[in-house]
Amino acid sequence: MKDERKTLYLPYVFIGLFIAIFLLPLISFPEYSIIANTTSHLGSQGAPYNWVVNSIFIIVGVMVIMDGNYAFKHLYFQRVCMIVFGIGLIGSGLFPHRSLLDGSSNLTLDYLHTLFSTLSVVTFAILAFSFIFVFEDKRLRWLAGAMFLVVIIAPTLMLYIGSVQGIVQRIMMLFGFVWLMLMHEYFKREADK
Repeated sequence: MKDERKTLYLPYVFIGLFIAIFLLPLISFPEYSIIANTTSHLGSQGAPYNWVVNSIFIIVGVMVIMDGNYAFKHLYFQRVCMIVFGIGLIGSGLFPHRSLLDGSSNLTLDYLHTLFSTLSVVTFAILAFSFIFVFEDKRLRWLAGAMFLVVIIAPTLMLYIGSVQGIVQRIMMLFGFVWLMLMHEYFKREADK
């Protein structure tokens, strides 16, 4: 079945995601800090309104797969990366992080959350790196290389400087999703020519 739509849905879903990850902390548990806690903590087991952020991650994952298949229809490797990235996001939403509120957590869900979160970050890094070899325009190649570095450096910072991991993750997500939307729009326009 040929996809004849003219609109990408991902930007609208990203807006919902960013509203949730910046506003939901205001009504989440009192110990939650937008600077120190990640979005995984926002969707952790037992956290108030965790279903909101987890549902949005599932929806974003589905839209990443759908829009990725539409925008990158002639870039097979990148389409596979988008599918795996989307699966990582869906899994991150389906399997919540361990609870930060008390000791009662399902550790299997936490393990699966970590696995899918890692899968999404690694796949996104591979996707960004692969675009270096797709573009002829040097600016777009440099932009893809910069995105690759952001996706490598930000999680490393989060590991070693845990006190700012929440804001570092949000900055990485903002850069990553804006870059991804630009790539989608670029290739959608190229396909429509």
